[in-house]
Formats: sequence, structure tokens, C-alpha cells
Amino acid sequence: MSGIPDLVTELIQDFHGGIHPPDNKAQSLTRPIRHAGLPEALTLPLQQHLGQPAVTDVAVGERVLKGQLLAAARDRDSVPVHAPTSGHIAAIAQQAVPHPSGMNDWCLTLIPDGLEQWRERRPLADYRQHSPEALLERIREAGIAGLGGAGFATERKLRSTAGHSIATLILNGAECEPYISADQALMQERAGEILAGLAILAFIVRPGECLIAIEDNKPQGIKAMKQALQEILESGAWPLECPVRVQVIPTRYPSGGEKQLIQILTGQQVPQGALPADIGVLCQNVATAAAIYRALVRDEPMISRIVTLTGAALGDPGNREVLLGTPVAWLLEQAGQDVGRTLRLIQGGPLMGFPLPSTQVPVIKTSNCLIAATAEEMPPPPPAQACIRCGHCEQVCPMELLPQQLLWFSQADEHEKAQSHNLFDCIECGACAYVCPSHIPLVQHYRHSKGAIRRQHAEQLSADRARQRFEQRQARLEREKAEKAARREARARARQQRQQQAAEKPVAASTTTAPPEETGATAATGVDTAALTQRRDQASAKLEQLQQRLDKAREEAPESAPQLERALAKHRQRLEAAERKLAGAGGAGDHTTVQTSQREPTQ
Repeated sequence: MSGIPDLVTELIQDFHGGIHPPDNKAQSLTRPIRHAGLPEALTLPLQQHLGQPAVTDVAVGERVLKGQLLAAARDRDSVPVHAPTSGHIAAIAQQAVPHPSGMNDWCLTLIPDGLEQWRERRPLADYRQHSPEALLERIREAGIAGLGGAGFATERKLRSTAGHSIATLILNGAECEPYISADQALMQERAGEILAGLAILAFIVRPGECLIAIEDNKPQGIKAMKQALQEILESGAWPLECPVRVQVIPTRYPSGGEKQLIQILTGQQVPQGALPADIGVLCQNVATAAAIYRALVRDEPMISRIVTLTGAALGDPGNREVLLGTPVAWLLEQAGQDVGRTLRLIQGGPLMGFPLPSTQVPVIKTSNCLIAATAEEMPPPPPAQACIRCGHCEQVCPMELLPQQLLWFSQADEHEKAQSHNLFDCIECGACAYVCPSHIPLVQHYRHSKGAIRRQHAEQLSADRARQRFEQRQARLEREKAEKAARREARARARQQRQQQAAEKPVAASTTTAPPEETGATAATGVDTAALTQRRDQASAKLEQLQQRLDKAREEAPESAPQLERALAKHRQRLEAAERKLAGAGGAGDHTTVQTSQREPTQ
């Protein structure tokens, strides 16, 4: 790359709506990132991401090493879980997890031994000596999920670029929601790790350019990223030819949303139902890029993350690097929580976060912030009143939806109408509820409608599968019935043919092999072939009757089938004996014997 590109460019395009709430980030940035320490027990949910939960790979009582695989990914939408430290597995049971539903989920309980013994590590000396496919597999094995809050499997998101030409790779450092400062602290203190992770991402997807987006209310983070980038470019350490620059954007919520950030930086809108890769864009969080660097260059799976501890009820707020599985109660105690002053405990930001059901829940991969707020800081919302149709919600919606109409549809349980008005385009940013003068919890209504629609779809899918299985079973029964009818018809034709042959052969024998006075017996032996033929035909008819009774019993009374099978075998022996005698008397039964030996088996 020749020269150093401009590190800041002009804003390309704005997005609709948005709000300007107080950022409240300063209180958590007074001190550098600190390690949170090692609690007495770690609780590791099997599902810390969007997608299927991981599958347990260890047993209770087993000793594990730091970084060891504890639960394997179920599919490409799933991510594995690793041991944040060495110790032993104490339990595999359902426990409380950080989720808006407040429900329990399956978790592993790890008791640390304090030794911090690592499993064998295989760092990559030079990732450029490996194929993008091999690097993607390493990212998947490291259990990396998007650290911006959504929790998508990073490897799956990177694979979505297959077949697309990526013009712009965006590193999202906007961190627009109030209170949260984890990404800002990371950019200020570990800019080199972020840029190293960006280089790996660029090596995998081969973009036309790389942009690092930061809001203008983070001057120290901007300065640190600019300085680190300039040093890399001047030293020639940037491994690719594509240009890379820092892009400063205005502070406005939710400019850090993926679709809003893409529109700001590229002027393009992601079509409804499409992915950013469909318009040649890939967006990743700065913390995710740093995690990729640590996973590949140091062989450290995702076992910790930076969490912002903030709120007026904390005596020592700040950003801490926390082992996954650390109990929230233990973490808040380290931050000097005043339990008596804590009115609300929120995971995430005040707009998109949710109240925690218990302080016993653990920190997981999507836990970027914990807010212990006092009554003065976040007073209880006043009771919701009737909508006055002011239109403020529509003006601030970044997705250009009609929140008022979506509210009506949700309240009336008209979920199909809500879906037809692009309900699932809602990113649940909370801007509409923030400006609502009637204090209506709009996002809660939208989440209710989304959940109801998902349940309806799941029930419909289950019903469709059940109907398909029923139709397949009916088709199978009809096919078996037709096959049995065909076999009966074939046996009936064979029986008629044998009876016709039996009626014709004695006449032929009397006219060709014996004089008239010896009719019904061979001249050579004096054996009565007519009697043998009659006996053979009687045995054959009895065999056919038993076969029909057996077929019917298998359908209507299976318990009687074994007895009929034994009788059928006995009469088959009699028929074979009669055919042998007839054949020995002069070959009159040869043709019939061949036919009998070719009868289809009864089993």
C-alpha cells in the first residue's frame, strides 16, 4: 500500500430518526480495565448465543483444564463452550440464566482449583500461511459469538459472505447506547489487538476497503485507534493492499445498529429480508475482532469478556475483564454495590437491556454491561396512558416503521397485520418508547407479537410435519395393501392353472402311455397317477387356504399368525411329498413342482 490514507472522511449519509439521550459513560471510564478475579464457582449455560445450545462433552466429577472444550457446537448456528479456568465439573443442571423470560436453562457448574492450568495450546505463528477455510474453522472451535450484544455465531456470519464480493468491511466501535463503555475502554487500551483482528478478518473476506466507525463522543478511543493504525501503516505491517481508515460519525442513538451504521458509511440500505453481504458489506464489532486475534494468534478460546459495571448504586464502577460464568452477585460485590439503594438491575443498556430476574445469574458471552441504578437515577416509569397519536414514535424510528399502528395490532392480537407492517424489521432499540409522552412500553408489545408469531409458525410447522407423516403412512399402507392383493391374484391364477393341468394330464397319459384297460396307472409300475394328482391338488388347495388365512391374520390378529405359519409349513411339506411321488410315477408333476418351488416366501 502506498502512503497513508486519510484517517477521517466526511459523513456520507444519515439515517431516519434517532434520539440523543444522555450517554452516562464517564463514570465507568475513570480507571483502566481491571481483571474481576476468580469466584468460587462458575456457571456456564449451554446457550450463550443466538442458535441451538451446545452439547455437553464432559461428565460430573471430571477435572478440566483452562480452555478445554466443555460443550460442542450442535450445528453452524451454535457455538461451543470452554472452561474459563481449571477445576472440576460439579453439576450439569438447570439453573437461572440472564434472559428476559426469567426461565432456567441447562448449565455446567465449574469449581475452580486456582491452578489456572491450560490445556495444550496451538497458536498460529503466521495466520497468512493458512487458508481462509482453516481460519474459519479455528474461529468456530474457539466459540466466538458476536460481542456487540446480538450473539450471532461469528464463523457463520463470516461464511455468509461466500459467493459475494465484499466491498466494505466495517468494524463497529460506535457503542451508541448510554452507560455502556466496554468497547471504548477496549479501543483506548488494546487498539493493537483490534487492528490485528481486523487484519485477520480482511485476510478471510478480501474486502475492497476497511472502515473503523467510532462516534465522536469517544475522543480518547478515536485517538488511540488513529495512532495504532498510523503506526501499523508506517511500519508496513498492514498485511493487505486494501485501504483502511478510521471513520468518525456523529453521536446519535442507534447509530451503532448494523443497518444504521451501514447506511451512514456507505449510503446503502440493507433490503428487507436480505443480509449485509447481499449488498457487499460485512460488519463486525471491535471486541469480536480482538477475540478473533486472541483465538488464532494466542489460541485462547472465548472464555472471558469485558463488562461495564456502572450505576449510581456502585461504589467502584468501571470496566472489568470477567470470566464467563462469573455470578453477577459476586461481580457486583467486587464493584461495591449498595444493595439498599439498588432499585433496578439491568443487563445491557437502559434502552435495549432487560431487568435481571436474579443476581445469581452468570455473566455470558452477550453480557456487555450491568447497571445497578438507584431510584433517583432511573425512577419507576409512570403508568401507561392512552395513545394520543402525537406521531413522535414514527419520527424517531430508525427503521421508518409505524410504531403506533404496530401497537394497535399487537394490543388486538392481530399479529398477521403487524407482520404485514414489517414488525420483524423492528430492532427493538426503544427509541419510540423513550419519546412516548404516554409512557407506553411499546417494545414490550412488539416483543409479545413477535413471540406469538414465532409460536404460531412453530405450531404450523409441527402440524405440517405431522400431516406429512400421516400421509406417508397412509400411502405406505395403501401400497402394502395393493401388493398383498397382487400376490393373492397371482396365487389364484397359479391355482387355476394347476387345476387345469391336472384335469388334462390323466387323459393324455391314458392315450399315450397305457392301453385303455390300464387307465389311471402307468404300464410300467402300476401306480395310480390320477390318485396322486388328486392328492397333490388337495394339498395345494389347502396350502392356498392357509396362506390366505395367514395374510388376513397378520392384518387383523397378529397373535394367531405363528400357529398358522406352523400349519402352513406342515402342509407345504405334504405338497412337496405329493409332488415327489407324482414325479416318481412318471414325471406327471414336473411342471407343477417347478411352479411350487418358485412360490414367494410367506415371510
